[in-house]
Amino acid sequence: MNKKNYALVIAVLLFSFFLKAQPSKQLVNVLISPNHSDWTYIIGEQAEFSISVIQNKVPLKNIEVNYKFEPDSGYRKIKTLDKGSFTLAANSKIKAPKFNEPGFLRCTATVTVNGKEYSSYTTVGYEPNKIKPSTTLPSDFEKFWNQGKEELAAVEMKPVLTLMPERCTDEVDVYHVKLNNVKGKIYGILTTPKKAGKYPAILHVPGAGIRPYYGEIEEASEGFVSFTIGIHGIPVNLDKSVYDDLRAGPLNNYQVFNLDDKDNMYYRRVYLGCIRAVDFIESLEQFNGEDIGVTGGSQGGALSLVIAGLDERIDYLAAFYPALSDMTGFLSGRAGGWPQIFVDDFTNKKEKIEVSKYYDVVNFARYVKAEGWYSWGYNDNVCSPASTFSAYNVISAKKELHVFQETQHWTFPEQREQRNNWLYKKLKD
Repeated sequence: MNKKNYALVIAVLLFSFFLKAQPSKQLVNVLISPNHSDWTYIIGEQAEFSISVIQNKVPLKNIEVNYKFEPDSGYRKIKTLDKGSFTLAANSKIKAPKFNEPGFLRCTATVTVNGKEYSSYTTVGYEPNKIKPSTTLPSDFEKFWNQGKEELAAVEMKPVLTLMPERCTDEVDVYHVKLNNVKGKIYGILTTPKKAGKYPAILHVPGAGIRPYYGEIEEASEGFVSFTIGIHGIPVNLDKSVYDDLRAGPLNNYQVFNLDDKDNMYYRRVYLGCIRAVDFIESLEQFNGEDIGVTGGSQGGALSLVIAGLDERIDYLAAFYPALSDMTGFLSGRAGGWPQIFVDDFTNKKEKIEVSKYYDVVNFARYVKAEGWYSWGYNDNVCSPASTFSAYNVISAKKELHVFQETQHWTFPEQREQRNNWLYKKLKD
């Protein structure tokens, strides 16, 4: 396949994903605007919100608005701090209750127009850089993961690279890769420039779910060794129906498998598999031997921080809304990170809480030495900002945060462009 045709196929796939990931446009839009442009306040300050309802780009009037204020709680409900209703006027404003601790406050407004309900929310932050994690660091955390790395080092990698001619272009070679991991395999898609030379490398770690992967053709054409991995120990070039069946069956809710057994928790093999991916990159003759970046979003954002915390060979990381951060947040009356557990008697068991600490991104963030670029929004109800700030605030390495306040669990194209520009420049300088 030539580069032009392959690029067209990838563009169609990405556009389909984009349509699913981005918020759909509605006939009526409820706009909630805080009186601070950065959506950020000092503790004890009273935020004020302007409410407007737009249809056909024209503000509506004289309709009832129901509103409520609550702490950021992800998609779980914790408590309502205040609620009420009013008739919409030309310049309707409501004041929020005072918020007296670092965290996030969400204002939700709902209207009914022509028998259909429309709703929206805006989340503001109160000194989020002062948020402290609720989880704690186990005394044997380093020992536990050092033992895991020793176990991995004893497993011969035995890489198997299978050229995928149908995906190759005039400039890029594409391979399906199989590696030995602890208790199984790790698979991925490797893309490399055809032109002889030594190149910096980028490891792409995946968001949650079970799916095929296609590799980063454009990235390799820009002069990078690019490796995209799956985490489930199965080939990543199978028919989509295989992954759909796994998601609905054996791998349903995999993120909490063996949560009461730290030696067999699902993510142990996953985290060590990310180290194995770095081992593989280091073994490639096209790699320049020096510069490795890692990037991903959600679960991939979590894995980016985990691998940077475990493996000093990572030089740079770029993470969108890292999941698995401060998972015990709900036990402290605020939102915990995805997968939003510890909310009922089934999960709120001491052994599960203790095991989670060995896998919580906050505790890996404490060990990150790689320079990092981070980005998320205040409105994310999957990886709540309280949880992501909990991880970000303990990072001592050089870092920069780019907040796109209104984003939920998705990104603007401009965010991804910023990420790419930053990561590419760092790796090539």
